[in-house]
Amino acid sequence: MRRFRMAAAAALTTALTAALATGCGGGNAPGDTAGNGNPKELTYWATNQGSSVEADKKVLAPELKKFERRTGIKVHLEVVPWATLLDRILAAASSGQGPDVLNIGNTWSASLQKSGALLPFDGKTFAEVGGKERFASAPLAATGARGKDPAAVPLYSLTYALYYNKAMFREAGIEQPPTTWAELVADGKKLTRGGKYGLAVEGGNPVENAHHAFVFGKQHGADFFDAAGKPTFDRPANVAAVKQYVDLLANDRIAAPGNAEYAQNQSVRDFATGKAGMLLWQAARTSLLAHGMKPDEYGVAPVPFRSADASGRRNVNSMVAGINIGVFKNTDNLDGALKFVKFMTSTDEQNVLTTKYGSLSPVLAAQKHAPRTPDEAVLREVLAKSAEPLPQVPDEAQFETLVGGAMKELFADAAAGKKITTADVRARLTAAQQQMQK
Repeated sequence: MRRFRMAAAAALTTALTAALATGCGGGNAPGDTAGNGNPKELTYWATNQGSSVEADKKVLAPELKKFERRTGIKVHLEVVPWATLLDRILAAASSGQGPDVLNIGNTWSASLQKSGALLPFDGKTFAEVGGKERFASAPLAATGARGKDPAAVPLYSLTYALYYNKAMFREAGIEQPPTTWAELVADGKKLTRGGKYGLAVEGGNPVENAHHAFVFGKQHGADFFDAAGKPTFDRPANVAAVKQYVDLLANDRIAAPGNAEYAQNQSVRDFATGKAGMLLWQAARTSLLAHGMKPDEYGVAPVPFRSADASGRRNVNSMVAGINIGVFKNTDNLDGALKFVKFMTSTDEQNVLTTKYGSLSPVLAAQKHAPRTPDEAVLREVLAKSAEPLPQVPDEAQFETLVGGAMKELFADAAAGKKITTADVRARLTAAQQQMQK
């Protein structure tokens, strides 16, 4: 069962401490022996990018076979669901028993960098995978703390966008997608009728919640960490930001109460099947098509701002989302692991994978083609003009767990019929901040 545990915050501290004290061993692929292990095998933990774990296996299997034919190295693949990925990585960091190569959410880079679990990509290591200059600057900014060698290499770039059902918009008399939150709420109320809702949200998913908290916070002129990397969760602007997002279900009632429990991409399914008229998601195209939605049935637009003339530091409507690929520091097959990273980030392979996943490539040479879909055109524009990386601080993963978990609890209270007040939000964020400070 997909679920997130609030204990992950404590586990993070424990895992980082253990990793720093003991070092982090690489994972042994089946058949590995002592010394260099088996140079003809690798273990790879991939993130769930498509509509399901099985769908990802179908995407990746032929590519891994391609790598095996070229190098003679067999890759043992495991696609790890997002709900358990962080816990799995932390357990591997603590025990020293992990894969050779793994995907991570780019927001976790600084946290895992602190653990020492991942191989630093210094100049020499970058040269092994084709050079640092191959990658765009925005994705590189989300590979670890500033001033330190990156903990991983960008693999897929993503941004959030607003997806909307064209037929539902026409039936409700809505002529164009909303550009402000006031417009979105107004449109959402027009769409909420006959058992259908204006917006689908993933209220039971702490990571999704935290991402939206970051964006809403930026639009309120706030940050969840100060310049020294200390948490500022319960500052008034952050409280207002979190309340605004939770209110989409709690007060505006344009999201279904059942969305409070969604943590397995059910919001994508609801949108694709016409149960909700709008969706806020990262590169949803592949998942929507897998659920039977046709490309001409939905539109895609940038995520709204608080005001139509948003500018400066408030001109943010997405995090710099994406996936990084890293190597466990003590892998028994370092040469093979770096060959695999080079293969996965090669221009040809990037063109294959980003086409299948509907994501953007962080590799400059793979960005030269014209946008392949309307989705890609919007995502490129957002990434270039109004996306910002989440704070690259060691405690960022705890922010996702604690603030996202607090929002999950607020959504649950709202779904149960409780009125959510500013004081309620502040209390939850204060508790999250205190837990982090411990």
